[in-house]
Amino acid sequence: MSIVKRNDAIFPSLMNEIFRPDWFGGMENATHVVPAVNIKENEKDFELELAVPGRKKEDFNIEVDKDVLTISSEVKSEENATEENYTRREFTYSSFKRAFTLPKTIDGEKIKATYENGLLKFVLPKKKEALPKPKRMIELS
Repeated sequence: MSIVKRNDAIFPSLMNEIFRPDWFGGMENATHVVPAVNIKENEKDFELELAVPGRKKEDFNIEVDKDVLTISSEVKSEENATEENYTRREFTYSSFKRAFTLPKTIDGEKIKATYENGLLKFVLPKKKEALPKPKRMIELS
């Protein structure tokens, strides 16, 4: 087996240029974008935030099953533009699915979710037994 070096600086791959995913104005991997997530732990709960702009509350499917929080969304839209003798039809389809295994310390019955300004926020409260216990003084006898 031999190793062949390519010098893309001098001879760029014409086929890669012609068949780029964004050649016709599309976005590369537009249907497989997974939203970014922030997870923060507080004394009483966990906070989970997903950046999902441009959607409506009805676009989300959120469920908890066997200590797994699953968040998914699917959006389909169609636009028509007609100018002179040219007709262009663009389809947009985007979906994602994220799953988070919840720790045993989370009270799954009290999870709350809100969606505002493109942020999907969750409050995952901890069970009472997982909350920090207050300090107590012990008297010497």
